[in-house]
Amino acid sequence: MKLPEEGMLLRIFIGESDNYKGKALYEQIVIKAREMNLAGATVTRGIMGFGADSRMHTAKLLRLSEDLPVVIELVDTEENLNKLRPFLDEVVEEGLITLEKVRVIKYRHK
Repeated sequence: MKLPEEGMLLRIFIGESDNYKGKALYEQIVIKAREMNLAGATVTRGIMGFGADSRMHTAKLLRLSEDLPVVIELVDTEENLNKLRPFLDEVVEEGLITLEKVRVIKYRHK
């Protein structure tokens, strides 16, 4: 797959404990993105954050949170990322989803 220089970054902010059909929501989103042949996905676990409810989520040494922030990032064309949006509308009950333009410098595999 070749990506054009002008791509889009879809970023999804959810909680680590969010689930869909008995599995971690972040895992379900990545699986769906792969099924749709999107260019790639990365999941990052945050150590601290808060969202719309202003509740603090943190990984303190003495108190490990079971609902740390998770960010899923996907880069592809806007057309391809838009195909994922109906699924996200269905499964993301709480969180934030952003879309922004990015400049793709290199996307290769052996």
